[in-house]
Amino acid sequence: MRRIVRNEGKMVKTTGLIRRLIVTPSPGRINEGRVLAGAVVIPCALGRNGVTHFKREGDGKTPAGRFVLTGGYWRQDRLRAPGAHSPLHPIKPHMGWCDDVDDANYNRPIRLPARARHEELARADGLYDIVLTLDHNQRPRVRGRGSAIFFHLTRGDHDPTAGCVAISREHMLRLLPRLARNCVMVIR
Repeated sequence: MRRIVRNEGKMVKTTGLIRRLIVTPSPGRINEGRVLAGAVVIPCALGRNGVTHFKREGDGKTPAGRFVLTGGYWRQDRLRAPGAHSPLHPIKPHMGWCDDVDDANYNRPIRLPARARHEELARADGLYDIVLTLDHNQRPRVRGRGSAIFFHLTRGDHDPTAGCVAISREHMLRLLPRLARNCVMVIR
């Protein structure tokens, strides 16, 4: 999408960046939905138990609300660096994300190996080949209110997630260069 703007009296063409993504569940299917990215509609997977306003660790639900995409990670051994306006860091084998409510690093990136329960970012199944972080339960961080809520890739034909929002690799690669830095994801 191109638009014309004035820059010191001159007409300049710019490519419109997407500043907000809207996620809505599909009618009658609690763990499937769609991501509205400007005029584009992308099918997505949601938590296996749907969407909630009262997120709890391990409930299998995607939290409803307004979240900022703060950056993310990608598997450099599987993909070239994807174009993105937000910072993306290459995933290393020692990288994880703590989801242990009793650990001081709850809902934070951690170095593996770790004793605390955690997600490995270098997954074998490819779900985190591209993974964007949402600021869900970051500031303030409340133990037990959900951790590792990501925007990542789908498995199969939009199989449910543990609470994240997931889209196909093809859609993610097309969407990433269009997402503005600190894009907001609104989950309804």
